[in-house]
Amino acid sequence: MNADVQRVRDALAELIKAALLSDDAKSLACREAAAARLKALAADPPDPAQVKMEGAWTLAVQAAETPELAPYEGQVSLTLPRQSPFTLAAMLAPDFDIDGAVDQIRKSASTG
Repeated sequence: MNADVQRVRDALAELIKAALLSDDAKSLACREAAAARLKALAADPPDPAQVKMEGAWTLAVQAAETPELAPYEGQVSLTLPRQSPFTLAAMLAPDFDIDGAVDQIRKSASTG
């Protein structure tokens, strides 16, 4: 996996964890981590030609579904969408809404 995909995966994984976790403090920590990762991505944007969002999303789902977090999950079922609900451009936009993104993941996960 190239470094750009890994950086996008890491940001997406934090958003997914924030959506899955029912513990407010843990979810907030993931939102803050996502914000930091997204800020770093925006400061040094990845080459869009090197990042396939579906692949980064799949890797992020795998990274977010860790056994250590399972006891804290409870917001949604683990029926996450197969495709990223976000484009790279949307994630890099200065007005990207992290809370809105978490809600979008929750809604898409509950509907499949």
